[in-house]
Amino acid sequence: MTSSQTLSKLIEKGVLISPEILDKEIDELLLNSLVEEYGETLDFLDEKVLRDFEEKQKSKDEHKIKIIKSYDKPPKKRTFQDFVSVFNLRFKNITQMLKYRQDLQGITSISRLVNKNNNERVTIIGMIQDKSLTKNNSLIIKLEDLTGTITAIVKETEKNKELYQTSNDLVLDEVIGVVGVIINKALFIEKIVFPDIPLSKELKKQKEEEYVVLLGDTHFGSKHFMKEEFTKFIHWINGELGNEEQRTIAQKTKYLILTGDIVEGVGIYPGQEADLEILDIKEQYQEAANWLKKIPQTIKLVVMSGNHDAGRLSEPQERPFKDMAEAIWAMPNITIVSNPAQVNVGAKDDFPGFDFLLYHGGSLIYYSENVPSIREAGGQKRSDLIMKFLLQRRHLAPTHKSTLYLPDSEEDFLLIDAVPDFFITGHIHRSSVSSYRNVTLVNASCWTETTDDQIKRGLEPLPARIPIINLKTRDVKIMNFLTKKSKEKEEEINKEVKELKKMT
Repeated sequence: MTSSQTLSKLIEKGVLISPEILDKEIDELLLNSLVEEYGETLDFLDEKVLRDFEEKQKSKDEHKIKIIKSYDKPPKKRTFQDFVSVFNLRFKNITQMLKYRQDLQGITSISRLVNKNNNERVTIIGMIQDKSLTKNNSLIIKLEDLTGTITAIVKETEKNKELYQTSNDLVLDEVIGVVGVIINKALFIEKIVFPDIPLSKELKKQKEEEYVVLLGDTHFGSKHFMKEEFTKFIHWINGELGNEEQRTIAQKTKYLILTGDIVEGVGIYPGQEADLEILDIKEQYQEAANWLKKIPQTIKLVVMSGNHDAGRLSEPQERPFKDMAEAIWAMPNITIVSNPAQVNVGAKDDFPGFDFLLYHGGSLIYYSENVPSIREAGGQKRSDLIMKFLLQRRHLAPTHKSTLYLPDSEEDFLLIDAVPDFFITGHIHRSSVSSYRNVTLVNASCWTETTDDQIKRGLEPLPARIPIINLKTRDVKIMNFLTKKSKEKEEEINKEVKELKKMT
């Protein structure tokens, strides 16, 4: 239908149309979209109504969220062979990343090393099968590829202090490149090369000043949900709270990402019933929707699954079950993705947008405890170091037992194949910001007070904080919504956690 035909139809229906509209050449698609959206509620049409609708459509187009990767495969029976296949697939994928590295020239398969002479320098790519320490502190690392295995050795000397530290941080099942010398059929390591992020990664910035707000672990439905603090956040995001700069940021916020654990869930840990305000999982999601609807509809929401949400625990976690999380699925401004997922935001005709790698963070605690340099630097308090560690390995959970996962013989969904602009996590209830090779690393906070279960596990949360990303400058600020009462309680809990750590 042409624009003139559409206008004639509107006049027949009794819609008042201003003379300048009748004399003006109007975009046919725009007019038809306006009529379709407003329907029977349209009773007047002038240039202002048309212009406002055009701006609204433009805003929609400019602030689209594109899902690059979100797990949605139907469930099927898994066998032992699926685990074998996923490790073979991972080895092949990471080998492809490593084989073109300048410091890995002349790569040899492990099976051919038996023919090498003593003191001959070799280069291999291997997966770590085992790691141990001798009485004189030498590291023994068993490496394997698709052709065989070899024992590799790193001695602790003053000369190779850095290499020894790097080797000490190696974890089982990660894939690395190794340069070394063959002596008595063993490989003495001289250099370790990780798949890592390229140094040439571009630091993308957009022209317009727009913001992304990160919410972590809201746990709607918990008795410990920080209602007062979250209410302050809602007032701020609506431009009703804060100084002039903070209100401007709220006004220019175009996206909000919630990094999982939307609700408290049911049956997640022993005795959880005592921590529940809302016992029914459906009602928890209804409560979540009630709160999220208070965020301006102009802001696009991206919400992902976490280990407390309605769905399987193994990663990749599918999106929260529709029949249980119906209330949030029905929201018009929300995009729901799996854990992990990749999304693109801010793409325009002249700009490719920003790629966000989203991961709730099931493996973070494992690496905080099992990588010596991270453990000694603060463990769970150093999510920045954990995230850097995972980027260097190009995998979200390189060790078999670091997280519960679902093997897929066709795709290793936890592989970091595409290099993101932003790497966003949650799960450990602390906020942190850092950067590694032009990738911005952010761990979101949480909106629940510290529970007895968290104290037992030695967690020291930093709740009620929101990281805010400026897409023009790539700066990240953290706003703190803690009330005075909550701050005092937080200090008491942190003291209690420290005392427990001393006892253990």
